[in-house]
Amino acid sequence: MKSLLIGTVFLIVTGCDNPKDTVDLVVVNANVYTVDQDFSKAQAFAVHEGRFVGIGTDEEIQKAFESDQVIDAKGRTITPGLIDAHCHFYGLGLNQQSVDLTGTTSFEEVLERVQKFQKEKRKDFILGQGWDQNDWENQEFPTRKELDQLFPDIPVVLRRIDGHALLANKAALDRAGIDSSTKVDGGEIVKGAMGLTGVLIDNPMSLIDAITPQPDLNTRINALKDAERICLSYGLTTVNDAGIGRPVIELIDSLQQAGELSIRVYAMVSATPNNLDYYLNKGSIISDRLNVRSVKAYADGALGSRGAALKSPYSDKAGHFGAMVTPVESIEALADRIANSEYQLNTHAIGDSANAVVLRAYDKVLKGKSDRRWKIEHAQVIDPHDFHYFEKGIIPSVQPTHATSDMYWAEHRLGSERIRGAYAFKTLLDRAGIVALGTDFPVEQVSPFLTFYAAVARQDLEDFPKDGFQMKDALSREEALKGMTIWAAYSNFEESKKGSIETGKYADFVIYDKDMMKVPLDEIPSIQVEQTFLNGQRMVR
Repeated sequence: MKSLLIGTVFLIVTGCDNPKDTVDLVVVNANVYTVDQDFSKAQAFAVHEGRFVGIGTDEEIQKAFESDQVIDAKGRTITPGLIDAHCHFYGLGLNQQSVDLTGTTSFEEVLERVQKFQKEKRKDFILGQGWDQNDWENQEFPTRKELDQLFPDIPVVLRRIDGHALLANKAALDRAGIDSSTKVDGGEIVKGAMGLTGVLIDNPMSLIDAITPQPDLNTRINALKDAERICLSYGLTTVNDAGIGRPVIELIDSLQQAGELSIRVYAMVSATPNNLDYYLNKGSIISDRLNVRSVKAYADGALGSRGAALKSPYSDKAGHFGAMVTPVESIEALADRIANSEYQLNTHAIGDSANAVVLRAYDKVLKGKSDRRWKIEHAQVIDPHDFHYFEKGIIPSVQPTHATSDMYWAEHRLGSERIRGAYAFKTLLDRAGIVALGTDFPVEQVSPFLTFYAAVARQDLEDFPKDGFQMKDALSREEALKGMTIWAAYSNFEESKKGSIETGKYADFVIYDKDMMKVPLDEIPSIQVEQTFLNGQRMVR
C-alpha cells in the first residue's frame, strides 16, 4: 500500500506542469535501498520538516521538488537509519568513564590496564568492564589474588564482557559484606583453594552493586552524550536500550527535550518492583525520540560464564545446569501482569531451559491477545521441540556477533547435538517471519557492519571457519538489512514511522562509502559511514 501511495505522488507531480514544491533537502544521484515492502531501489528523495516527502528517480524528484540544500551522493549507497534492536546504550556511555578491558588477551593485560587507569585517574573505587577469559590462553576464571596485592585498600570491581559475572578484590568483597558463608539464590559465589576467588556470577553481583558508588549527574550526562556520538558515527539512529530504570529514562527524555540528545531511544524498563509499579500505572510514554512501552526481564545468565539455564548438564561441567536468575513462578507472574497492561515484555533467555520457560509463559498468557509482539532477547539455544512457539507472534531478537564470538567454545559447553539449535537465526526467521538484529554492545562491538557480516558470513575477521559457522542458519544480505531496519522497527511498534525510506516516515538515513549489498563479504566489516541524518538533519559528517 505504501509503495502505491509513492507512485500516486509521482503521478500527480510529474503528470502536469505544477510548480515545484520547496523542501528542506533533496538528495540525488544515490544508490538507495528503501527497504520498503518490495525492497525497491531509488536514485533520489526529498525531505521536508523532518520526513520523507518523495522518493524516486533523479528526474522525478528534480522535476517535483526544489531546495536550497541539495546533496549529490555521487552514487554512494544510502539505507534507512540503522536500528540496534538490543544494546546497552547507557552502559556503553558509562564504560567510557571506566577501565576498558575489551580485547584483553590475558589476565596480565587486564592488570596492566587497571594500573594504567588508576595512575591517570586516581579513583577511590575502580570499575572496569569487558574481560573474557575465553579469549585468554588460560580460560579459567581469574582470581582476586593479584588485585589484592596491587590494591589492598581500594575496592576494584571488574565486570565480565557479558555483564553476568564480575571479579572483585578483597576490599570490595569486605565492603559488600561478602564472606564464605554468604548465600544468594540464582547464581554463584565462586570458591577455590584461597576461599572466595572474587568471582561472582549473576544474582550475587547485586551485593556489589549495592556498594558501588553511583555516577553523579555530570557523569551520567557525559555517558549518554558519549554513547550517542559513538552510535551516530556507525549510522545508528535508533537504539533499544535493554534494561534501564526511571532516573536514566527521565534524564534521556530531558536531554532530548532540551535538544542536547538527538538519537532515538526505545527504552526497555528494567523489571524492578518500583519501575513496574510506576510505568505500568503511568502507561506508555511515546515522543518522536523516546518510546517507553516495554519491560526487560532476565530468565537466566550467560553461556560464557556457564550461567545459562540448560535442560541437560553442561557438556564441559558435569552436573552443572546453569541457573534461572528469575524463578519460574516469578516469570509466569510477571508475564501475566504485563499481559494485562499495554506494555510489551522482552525477556533475556540464553539456555534451552530458560527459553522453554519463557516461551511457555508467553504462550499461556497471550492466548486470545493479538499483536503483542513480545520478544525473546537472545533466543540463543533452542530445543528443536520449542521452535514452534515463534510461529505464534513471538519475536526473536538476536545478536549475530554472539555466534561468531562464541563459536570457538560453544560446542564444548553444549555438545555436538545441542549446538545445532544454537544461534539459529535462519530457523528463527523461518518460524517467526522476522528477526530483529542487535549487538548487545558493549558486550560486543558497536559496529552494525560486524552484525551484518556475522549474520551473512558467519565467520570471524580472519575468515574462520573456512566455510562459515553452521551456515544453515546464515541470513541473506537482504534479510540482514531488514533485521537492522524495518524488522527492528516492527518489533518496536514503529514500522509506520521508521525502518524504511518511504513518504511520511522520519527522514533518518545513512550514506556509506561502500555498498554492503554487493561488495565482497570480507569488505563488509570495513564499511565506513560518511554521513548520518536524523529528521533530515546531518548528525555525522
